[in-house]
Parts: sequence; C-alpha cells; structure tokens
Amino acid sequence: MSMSLAVSAELLPVPDSLDRCEVEQFLYREARYADEADYDAWEALWTDDALYWVPASTVDPLLQMSIIYDNRSRISTRLKQARTGRRYAQAPPSRLRRLISNIELLGMRSNSMGGSDLEIEANFLVMEARPRGTHLWAGRTTYRVRRVDEDLRLSYKKVVLIDNDQPVPTLGFLI
Repeated sequence: MSMSLAVSAELLPVPDSLDRCEVEQFLYREARYADEADYDAWEALWTDDALYWVPASTVDPLLQMSIIYDNRSRISTRLKQARTGRRYAQAPPSRLRRLISNIELLGMRSNSMGGSDLEIEANFLVMEARPRGTHLWAGRTTYRVRRVDEDLRLSYKKVVLIDNDQPVPTLGFLI
C-alpha cells in the first residue's frame, strides 16, 4: 500500500451542506478517545487507507526520519502494543488532556478511493502528567475526514509539533 501524502494538491471549496458542528464534535471525540486511552474507539475512527504522521521536520517522510509514520496496519499494531499495558514508556500511563482550537475547514481533497476528504487544520495543546513531571506538547494538526456510510472517519492525521526540530522526549502516547 502506498503511503502517499496527497492524491491531489488542489483543494476544492467546502460544500455549503457540510455540518461544521458535526466535524468539530468528531475532532473533539477523537481527542477524548486518545486522552482516555480508549484505543478500540480511537482505532474505529480510521479508514482502511489511513495515514498517521508526526514529522521530525516538514520534509517528505520518505526522504527523512519521522517521529511516527504509520499506515492503517501500523496504527493497529501500535494500538495492540498499547493495549498490553506492558509498554515501558507508558508505565504508568500518562494522564492526558488536550485542547483543540482555531479549527479551519480548508476544503475538499481528492483521495485514493476516488472520493474526497474534508481537509481541516487546528492548533492543539496536550498536557501530559507523568511521575517525572508535566510536559506540554503544542502544535498544529492537519486532519482529513471522510464520510463512510453515515459516519465520519479519519483518513489522515499529520501532527506538527512546534519544537519538532529539537530532541523529543519519550512520546509513548497517542499525540
């Protein structure tokens, strides 16, 4: 399976019929599932052709190292490992809360399935509480959301940390 970053570079306008509130609620729900380690619910949000990318820079991930660069199969594997409860980096598990703001509906982007995804960007702040202390993670997320049957699904998530050019402490949770 190809893990291309974009099928089409051109964004088409957001349809007038799109329910902004439904989209925002979807993003908030995705964040809550990640914060509460509800891995089954979080995994169910993804499409079969999904891509989850946390770059170490903004360069093409096929040319440079990424913090995370997972296709749908790797997302599933990552979550299976997390469900064991035996991940050293998450023993004990982080206590997380994230804030999402400045949500922008950018437009519709063609996808590899022959349809289109809504591209969204938002700022985020994640507070991670651990025995070693509290860490703040901030950045900007690009989401691509697709309607599958009656539900919204996540086909793409790119999380750009504001300090991704610096050494990153252990990132053992869903960002």
